Amino acid sequence: MATPEDRLADLGLELPAPVVRPPGVHLPFTFINLRGDRAVVSGHARQAADGSLAGPYGVFGAGLTTAEGYAEAKGIGLSVLANLKAEIGELSRVTGWVRVFAMVTSAPGYAEQHLVANGFSDLLIDVFGPEVGRHARSAVGVAGLPLGFAMEIEGEVLIRP
Repeated sequence: MATPEDRLADLGLELPAPVVRPPGVHLPFTFINLRGDRAVVSGHARQAADGSLAGPYGVFGAGLTTAEGYAEAKGIGLSVLANLKAEIGELSRVTGWVRVFAMVTSAPGYAEQHLVANGFSDLLIDVFGPEVGRHARSAVGVAGLPLGFAMEIEGEVLIRP
């Protein structure tokens, strides 16, 4: 049976390095919080290959398009998977995605947050399959996010010991 790592390779996708905290930024939390058979994923932006934060930055509906957002959400998904893998060892330990919450910085009247978040959701289904990758999800528009991010995505997964 193919592992999530095998599926990533089959899709031609690579995980970035685990997140590197920006110099001088105090973050009094962990990006992946393990609690028994659950891993709670803090809000993530996209990471560059070296693990540094890479955005996206800006506002959807005022400079950023829905198509760009879909691609960026997929990139955020790769960042989440990189940090999850660093914390739990192998992505095959994930037995189910419980929920995903996408926050999308939006101009007044922009109403395609759900289409932006589909980039993340589609990646989960592609990598984990429809049974493990299915999840509940909310996608909301917000006036602003930390560091000027255009999007931040968090979630929760079930893991096996």
